[in-house]
Amino acid sequence: MEKNVTGLDELLAGFAAGTLAEPAQALVGAHLELSDDNRDYVASLEALAGLGIEEAQPVALSDRDDALAAIFASEPISVDTASSATGNVNESRDPRLPESLRRIVGGSLDGVAWKTLLPGVKECKFGEIDGCVASLLWVRAGRAMPSHTHEGTELTLVLQGGFKDSDGHFERGDIAFADQEVDHKPIADEGEDCICFAVTEGSLRLTGPVGRFFAPFMR
Repeated sequence: MEKNVTGLDELLAGFAAGTLAEPAQALVGAHLELSDDNRDYVASLEALAGLGIEEAQPVALSDRDDALAAIFASEPISVDTASSATGNVNESRDPRLPESLRRIVGGSLDGVAWKTLLPGVKECKFGEIDGCVASLLWVRAGRAMPSHTHEGTELTLVLQGGFKDSDGHFERGDIAFADQEVDHKPIADEGEDCICFAVTEGSLRLTGPVGRFFAPFMR
């Protein structure tokens, strides 16, 4: 995740510049697939970046032949490198899952190996990627998460359903940002289970009395 990301504008700028960590880059790409709110803004940032490259003075590449040889000698990257935490990566495409997330999550949310954290809350972690932890969260409709804050930063993209907290209401395609300044208690919307893709730096810290009871089971 880009250092000192303090809001959505900075996050989108990092995406356009390609400076975000891989899972954060995938999360923002998925947001742009699901919502047209920021597509024009990101397109304008990318156009400005392209103009800057066109106007930049060329710089000679040292060891050109060695660099090219290293590129051609490298192993090809598989299109599907999803974690073994998912099921068959070749299964039919899940319409709930944006293309940008398939490299991390796989082809379907139905093949995810969920782990129960507490009643009505499940998680599937994909491990550390590029310095961040990527995971899926499932919260039963109407269920509240324990009150918590963060020792680092957390980006959450809603894939199904929605939730509300002290910062507002978030639906499919929305990104929620939280850090050590935010102490919140997300509550899933009624009527549909909430599924989110989350990217975190640092650990979650439970703050409420109920949350502190469950803390040993959520590590």
